[in-house]
Parts: sequence; C-alpha cells; structure tokens
Amino acid sequence: GSVVASYPYDDSVTHRPTGVYSKSADDEVFKYLAKAYASHHPIMRTGKPNCPGEEEETFPDGITNGAQWYDVEGGMQDYNYVWANCFEITLELSCCKYPPTSELPKEWENNRESLLAFIEKV
Repeated sequence: GSVVASYPYDDSVTHRPTGVYSKSADDEVFKYLAKAYASHHPIMRTGKPNCPGEEEETFPDGITNGAQWYDVEGGMQDYNYVWANCFEITLELSCCKYPPTSELPKEWENNRESLLAFIEKV
C-alpha cells in the first residue's frame, strides 16, 4: 500500500517495471481528478506517505501516473478507460492493506473531504 492517487495509464509500451510515463489522451483531465482528491487529503497532499520500507518514496502533489510508479499490464483502470470510456483513478489510501478496525475512524477523517471534493467533480 501507499497513500497516492494514481491515474492512467498503468501499462506502458515498453513494459519496463517502473519509470515510464504512459500518457493517455485525457492526461490533463486525469491529473485534475487525481489532484482534486489528493489536495484535500492530509497525508496524500504532502507527497510523502512515509510507508514502512518505502520511506524515501515521494509523489509530487500526491499523485502519480500509474506506469511511472510501476507498470501493470491488463489492469482494470486502463481496461475501463479504453473499452468503456470510464475515467477512473486508483486511490491508495493507506500503507497498510488491511488497517485494524480501530484505525477506520481516522481513515474516514483523512478521506472524507477528499471524497466530497472528488464527487463534486462528477
């Protein structure tokens, strides 16, 4: 896990594991939507999730192009964009994939304003 808003494309022509910016035709729209979410999240907006084992990982403005972060061939986000014209971003909301129940109220508070800002863009 991490704390970042990722946008298409997750796959690249080169299929290099990381570091390839894979721009979609709607790249500016995706960046706008990702920033709408990230800018309201207290951790995401810093661009420094500080996840255990990944302390040096940073994401400018709390967002990333999927393939630049790491290449994913055949991902749902890209499939839905290409074949169904659905504009999706992927939200990594926690360093922990399965946070304990006791952490859920804090996660809700961290994400509430971001969710509302994102929904307003629809």
